[in-house]
Amino acid sequence: MKNAKSLLDGLMGGLSGSGGGIGAALGGLTGGGAAGGASGGLGDLAQKAKGVWDGQSGMAKGAAAGGLLALLLGGKDTRELAGSALKVGGAALIGGLAYKAWQDWQAGKQAQIDAPATPMALPAPEGTAFLPSDAAAADDLATRLVQAMVAAAKADGHVTSMERSRIGTQLQTLGLGDEAQALITAELDAPLDVGRVAGLARTPEEAAEVYTASLLVVDPEAPAEKGYLAMLAARLQLDPGLVQHLHARAASLA
Repeated sequence: MKNAKSLLDGLMGGLSGSGGGIGAALGGLTGGGAAGGASGGLGDLAQKAKGVWDGQSGMAKGAAAGGLLALLLGGKDTRELAGSALKVGGAALIGGLAYKAWQDWQAGKQAQIDAPATPMALPAPEGTAFLPSDAAAADDLATRLVQAMVAAAKADGHVTSMERSRIGTQLQTLGLGDEAQALITAELDAPLDVGRVAGLARTPEEAAEVYTASLLVVDPEAPAEKGYLAMLAARLQLDPGLVQHLHARAASLA
């Protein structure tokens, strides 16, 4: 999908240089600072989203769309991402996390799950197998990572058929474009199929990225989501040691 990289940036809250992100987008949409505070229902949320949307532009609209989607997919807290990491954009963040985990795993280092006191610098993935420098190839990868993220967000079984219909209605009001709307709607409506999600990865490096993208939008300790991640890792044929490093890198963003 053309411009999928921008959509991925929005879903990740990648407001370049703003220090905003998913948490800020959710705070704006709900009138507060927490995802769980939306008690006014979908109708009120739509009005608030429209107000925020009309006052934003460019990447800010992408983040608002991502925040709304995350909120409607369960009203659960999203991972707090370090401001410095948010500035690089969603594709570079996912690629950098997977790339760093890959390097540490291949070097035989031990995964440190405890989050460091300060955010860890990530290697630049551009031009590597983790982030193609070609724009079309980067958009193709971003499209598949968006699919993986939306699928993972359904892993707890929260989204009912009625809620999916309402989400589709809200997506229409955000003006994301026909392609982006169709991509997200199709993934929301598709049965959750771990094998299909694993099939989104075409290389071992992409397998690490699909897992990382999924990991960032779930609670890895919740039973259903923990089980989903375990099945996904198995289908992606990820080495258990690499999985530990991927979790460690994700934890470093907390």
